[in-house]
Amino acid sequence: MNGQDSMLEVTHPSAGVVGEPVNRSRHKWRRWLLRGTAGFLVALILFIAWLAFTAPLSKSLEPIAAPQITLLAADGTPIARKGAIVEAPVKVVELPDHVTHALLAIEDRRFYNHWGVDPVGVGRAVWIKLTTGRTQGGSTITQQLAKFTFLTPERSLGRKAREALIALWLETWLTKDEILERYLSNAYFGDNTYGLRAASLHYFYRQPDRLTAGQAAMLAGILQAPSRLAPSKNLSLAERRMRLVLSTMVDAGYLSDAEADAIKTPRLDIRGGSELPTGTYFADWAMPQVRDQSEVSYARQTVTTTLDAGLQAAARRAIAAPELGDAQVALVAMRRNGEVVAMVGGKNYARSAFNRVTQAKRQPGSTFKLFVYLAALKSGWKPGDQIANSPIQTGSYRPRNYGDRYTPVLTLEDAFAQSSNVAAVRLIGKVGSTKVIKVARDLGVTAPLVANDPSVALGTSSITILELTAAYAGFAGNSYPVAPTALPAKKQGWIERLLNGSNSFDSDVHGEMEVLLRRVIERGTGRAAALQRPAFGKTGTSQNNRDALFVGYAGDLVVGVWVGNDDNLPLTGVTGGGLPARIWNTFMRQALGKSTLLVPKGNPDGSIRPQDVPDVSDIPVGHASRVRIENGRAIISTEIDGRTIDLKVDLRGGSISGDRIDQEIERERQLRDEDYRRLWERRREAGVKASEREREDAKKAAEREREDRKKRAERLRREAEIERGN
Repeated sequence: MNGQDSMLEVTHPSAGVVGEPVNRSRHKWRRWLLRGTAGFLVALILFIAWLAFTAPLSKSLEPIAAPQITLLAADGTPIARKGAIVEAPVKVVELPDHVTHALLAIEDRRFYNHWGVDPVGVGRAVWIKLTTGRTQGGSTITQQLAKFTFLTPERSLGRKAREALIALWLETWLTKDEILERYLSNAYFGDNTYGLRAASLHYFYRQPDRLTAGQAAMLAGILQAPSRLAPSKNLSLAERRMRLVLSTMVDAGYLSDAEADAIKTPRLDIRGGSELPTGTYFADWAMPQVRDQSEVSYARQTVTTTLDAGLQAAARRAIAAPELGDAQVALVAMRRNGEVVAMVGGKNYARSAFNRVTQAKRQPGSTFKLFVYLAALKSGWKPGDQIANSPIQTGSYRPRNYGDRYTPVLTLEDAFAQSSNVAAVRLIGKVGSTKVIKVARDLGVTAPLVANDPSVALGTSSITILELTAAYAGFAGNSYPVAPTALPAKKQGWIERLLNGSNSFDSDVHGEMEVLLRRVIERGTGRAAALQRPAFGKTGTSQNNRDALFVGYAGDLVVGVWVGNDDNLPLTGVTGGGLPARIWNTFMRQALGKSTLLVPKGNPDGSIRPQDVPDVSDIPVGHASRVRIENGRAIISTEIDGRTIDLKVDLRGGSISGDRIDQEIERERQLRDEDYRRLWERRREAGVKASEREREDAKKAAEREREDRKKRAERLRREAEIERGN
């Protein structure tokens, strides 16, 4: 016993020593297991949260390209059509088997057997690359949906990893049919067409549930390279790809060899494909506003804008001044509430889409003096108060008057009308630049304005003509600030007006400022803008004659005109009171004389009416006359003693129409002396020449149509031969 006891005493401690490391290793392994599990759960939670924010399932239900929107003028005339051709999503259960089989055979044969990423497909693609050198895609349909719905087209391992993760996420939360539906509803099929329904209607003019096996195979084949394989662009390539799709359907067991061989190349039925979307200066500016206010939808939309088709035509005619030479021009017209009714951002949109109304920031020159004199009137100055108009001899900044014309003093009314620079600089010094800048900011000017800089009074800070005109609109309506808009302004209820009421000037200040603006046109630098009704405005010419402007209003229209060179070179002999004022006057006379603005309404689903490209309707005949062609007749619009007259001429003779037609005809008879007859003959000759040009254009168009018919007949003959051969 004693020996045994002694043995126990010896072995027991040693057993304890051996067992201790074993227990510690077990605890350590458990700790690592718990930590790994916790880390995995945290990573999983973070991954799910990341996917919820970066790849919400709802996003795969949205069109990946903005659907087509047709913009209408206020009278229903279509002016632009932009966006992708998109139609309603498809349902897999409503599609014939050969439609889905064609897609699965060529794109993802194991679609219903993998979890978003197909190792077999990836291995096969790698093997083909190594053995044959050919590239074969290993991405599944789910990965492709993840790519074009949530990711950018960049090629990197990081993007492929995110694509795989999102594919697994989609497979977890969506059924296979839902994934297939979302893919088919958003995939790109070429020709600016997205989704199977849009492609089916575009290429074959039929709903997807009525597609034949050949049509389905051709559409499935497009997906590999839509721009290159679109049958409208390359029918032979599209046909070869279609045959490859049919071959894969045979390999997958969807078709027999005999069935595949019996399928003929389908005939295309593209309708209206030659009518492409049309851009205009106004449409380019309006479209972002329309997109922002439109709900996300697959449906095509038609949106009515504020553009007045008649006023837009008048604006285009007004800027067709031969005196422009190589210089550019911009004109914007809006209602006092900011609704833009006409916009011309340059002489020709087709040659330059740069919008000088909204994108060009140029010096406003003396048009900025509106804010200087408003600040002075708000501070207690009166139009009859005098201010020095002599040269400034002190200080580092010494502005000069145009033509170096000075007088000892001028009233504020005369200083504004004559656009005296030295008077404006003295006035901002007396009123304070801070007050002037505040008035400008109140009226919506966002351009940088430097305090304590006297040159601010002369418009040395750059601004767009759109922003400047909107500021004048805010003053004209005495309700500011005004935000220019391409969509009809929403009418506010009395509660909204109470809570969000706009600002206004004191009625005395507003009336006094209008006196100054009217004097500019009546006896100041803006006399070329004078109308047969009250008009208010201001001329502006920037340093070294780089910019010439006229901004003013009459009736409910506020219009800004800018003339200048894109390269900022000085203009030759052009000031704000010259060409810009005359353009403003030409536009206003047409805009306020409604009889000259009648244009036929268009079909919203029909062709686009050009808005920014000069056409035969813009042929100038003298300073105040234009020729347009209607129904085979040349119509010369002119003015006689302020009255609008239309002279209609064809090969058989002419007639006159216009407002107060009976009185004008009688007056025309009384005034038909020798000089008047010569003028009549000159304008008639111009009309006949215009008619001859129209007939020549029609003849050329007919010749082009005959050639097109021959080409179409030849193409149909070739297609018929192909079908007979098959």
